[in-house]
Amino acid sequence: MSKPPSVRALAAEALASIALSGHSLREVADRALPKLADSRDRALLTALLNEGARWWPRFDAAMDRLLDKPIRRNEPVIHALLVTGLVQLETLEMPPYAAVAATVEAARELRRPRLAGLVNAVLRRWQRERETLNAELDAIPATRHAHPGWLAKAIARDWPDQADAVLAASNQEPPLMLRVNRRRATREAVAAALATAGQEVALHPWLADGLVLPHSTDVTRLPGFKEGHFAVQDGAAQVPADLLDVANGQRVLDACAAPGGKACHVLERADVDLLAVEYEAPRASRIRQNLERLGLDATIAVADAGDTAAWWDGTPFDRIMIDAPCSATGVIRRRPDVRLHRRATDIDALVAQQSRILAACWETLAPGGRLLYVTCSLLRQENEGVVGAFVEGRTDATVLPISLPVGQAAAIGWQILPGDGDLDGMYYALLERRPA
Repeated sequence: MSKPPSVRALAAEALASIALSGHSLREVADRALPKLADSRDRALLTALLNEGARWWPRFDAAMDRLLDKPIRRNEPVIHALLVTGLVQLETLEMPPYAAVAATVEAARELRRPRLAGLVNAVLRRWQRERETLNAELDAIPATRHAHPGWLAKAIARDWPDQADAVLAASNQEPPLMLRVNRRRATREAVAAALATAGQEVALHPWLADGLVLPHSTDVTRLPGFKEGHFAVQDGAAQVPADLLDVANGQRVLDACAAPGGKACHVLERADVDLLAVEYEAPRASRIRQNLERLGLDATIAVADAGDTAAWWDGTPFDRIMIDAPCSATGVIRRRPDVRLHRRATDIDALVAQQSRILAACWETLAPGGRLLYVTCSLLRQENEGVVGAFVEGRTDATVLPISLPVGQAAAIGWQILPGDGDLDGMYYALLERRPA
């Protein structure tokens, strides 16, 4: 029987795939975690991948100070292993001797015995010079907050008074937020069951269906998960169901719907005829899985939301929600690999796509109906920039006011920034179609 891989060797290979080859953290983790039998090893691997992706821009830059010659191109796995070493020392605050010894051993396991000495020397040098090196990295906003330079500048441009707070909040561990399925359970009953199971849980102060757990956990093992009593959903993503204000008998469109959390929330609120449109078939299958677990029903169309001829039957919708494809810059604390994969050059293309989808879906909205435009972006160009350009000069669109307990009014709509009320960053704009 072959020896199972060590956590650190597995983490180095996975992190190299995420940071240097552009693969999704979620997909890589889903492949790597089953290789470990021990729950503690799986927890450590999860921490190394999440914190490795989160702090990669900082510790990757540190390697340029610690190495005489860069190795990220010729030895990407060892480069990633060194980053995991710094994660262990700085972020996870593991005992230095154990962290260094295990990381050096991982180099041998990765069939790089000749580089084991280099790994040891680099990590020992970091320990000796960490105060000086940390000061150098802290002097630069991009490495201080571990964000790519273009994004740090964009956030400073759009949110000059809150930029440091936004960047810092994007590096904090988010709480685990649940949305109770009110068709199958009450919030109080779910909270009581979780507390009985030893979970620390609190009712969200203003989200009617929200529960908050301080730390992430395996939700599939929580009481009520299999029975569909709740779903995982950040509080900012629970807001749209309130803003849409759906009622029984309405026809509702959820454009760009995967993985289906917002659609499910709407269905939990009222008996509506809901069409969920999603461009990618694998992601559309996740909508169906969530509907089935929660005991809900909707029609799913695999199509481009901007191509209404492919999915619209001509009957107008009373409510439309466009959870537009975006830069995801508001959810970096929950999806740390976004900072590694998103590029400044992506934004113009995203804006064009957002504008196209908004214009197309508007034509399917009934007079007197409401459309909610949502992104998990912090960039004004994707938010009020898109909505403002759409409503300019139109006579059939009214921008409705939004006011929430957290966040702030934007030029059009409402913006929650990361950390506001301990929520993810999210933007909302609510439009009503005037009767002809």
